[in-house]
Order: sequence, then C-alpha cells, then structure tokens
Amino acid sequence: MNNTMVEKNSQLGQILSDMGRVMVAFSGGVDSSFLLKRAQQELGDNVLAVVVASELFRQEEFDGAVKLAEKMGVQVLKTEMKELNNPAIVANTPDSWYHSKKMLYMHLNDLAEELGYPYVLDGMIMDDMDDFRPGLKARTEEGARSVLQEAGLYKHEIRELSKQLDVPVWNKPASCSLASRFPYGTEINRQKISQVNDAELFLIKLGFDMVRVRYHENVARIEVTEDKVVDLLKQREQIQMKLVSLGFDYVSVDLKGYRTGSMNEVLPKKQLETEVG
Repeated sequence: MNNTMVEKNSQLGQILSDMGRVMVAFSGGVDSSFLLKRAQQELGDNVLAVVVASELFRQEEFDGAVKLAEKMGVQVLKTEMKELNNPAIVANTPDSWYHSKKMLYMHLNDLAEELGYPYVLDGMIMDDMDDFRPGLKARTEEGARSVLQEAGLYKHEIRELSKQLDVPVWNKPASCSLASRFPYGTEINRQKISQVNDAELFLIKLGFDMVRVRYHENVARIEVTEDKVVDLLKQREQIQMKLVSLGFDYVSVDLKGYRTGSMNEVLPKKQLETEVG
C-alpha cells in the first residue's frame, strides 16, 4: 500500500470522526460498503445505513445490501422510492438522471432530519467526476457529502483498501440503474424494466457476470466482456430463444463489448461537459 493511499485513508477517517453522527446511503457496492466500514470504525453506533428499494434497481441488490449491512453489525433502515411515479424520470431524457438523484437525496434528507442525523453521506468517488454525472449537481444542491471524493479516493484504491479490511464485496462489479439500458427518449415503465432485468438475470445465470442488455424497442443489444464473446455465441440458440420469449424480436451482440455508460456515447460532447460541470 503506497503512502498516498494511506494518507487518503487517514484523511477519510478524520473527516468521518469530525462528523460525529452520519447516515450512509448504502447500495451494497464496493464504494458504499467501504464507506460504511470506515464510518463504523470511526463512529461506532453513530452510523445508520439506509438501503433504498427502487423500481430501477434489482430486488436482489436491495436484499444483498440489507444482508451485508446487517452482517457488518450496522443499524439498518429499509425504505423505498417510486421513481416511476415521476414523469421526469419516466421520460428518460439525460435530465432524468438528475431528477432520480434529486428524489433520492431529498428522501434521504427528510429521513435524516426526522431521525436526527446531521450528515447524509453517499459513495461517490473520484472516478465519478469523469463521466456524465447529473447526480453531482443533485448531490450538491441537496447538501449530501461525498467523503470518499473529499479524501481523493479512486476505485482501484478503494478496492485495495476494502480487500485489506475484509470487505466481502471488494471485487464486486459495478451495478447501475436499469434505466441505463434504454436510449434517451425511450420512455420507461415497469414492463420494459422487467423485460431487460429478466434478460440480464438469465445471462448472469449462464455465467456472464459483467453483462448489459440494452433495449432498442424490438432489438436486444447484448454487451459482455471481450473474453466472453465466444462463450456467448456458443450459447446463442438458447439465448435467442429466451430473449425472444421475453418480447424481443431480434438479439444482437455489441462488438465493442461491455462498458458502462454506453448510452451516453450518442450525447454531444458539449452536453456531457455541461452536465458534468
């Protein structure tokens, strides 16, 4: 472990210690799990993990997060949001990400005020500064703190520190809102979300851990890592049959492979820079 990482981790500890009592938005991913672990180390019982059930994330993610927080011995609050009641989110424009995050932070702030927690923390990290992140704007407006960012921590550092702390999800692949599977301008609803979710769960069961099924009306565009493309093609018949049964007419493989944020590739560069700023 290099000194820079040691210093960042120490700085994070000092930031948390100075806060005294915090609420952590907990997803069960590596970033929020590391944050929760460090908050617990610094503040003991003065930490509350809030796990939000969302229509745009898998039930398995919610259940896993609750189980992990309980296993860590942290007090857990289960709550939920109904994003699909919000027309701005259903419209699925680039602004929808902002409205989704705004709803989350407002909900967390309401809980924090009700329960007496002066700080709401999220798991955003330095890497999150590099992509299309309307959530940064919503976070700043609502006054949440991204203490991993404040300490200057990057994903590779958090994975290394999490491994040393025996955080069980230290190497877990990143997950993202299921809304990210839809091109901007394609309205989302429960049926479409379920269609994509079921398709991805099927592929995960076949052994494709890092996978995205992008929705293009009657076409499913599958992204897997480069080393898994041959495996995917070997199983193409059963994959085709399953995805057609879910409502797709055509099933395609993206030759660029698995990558996060692929729906942002069609956005003008100027718009991305504006939204990130």
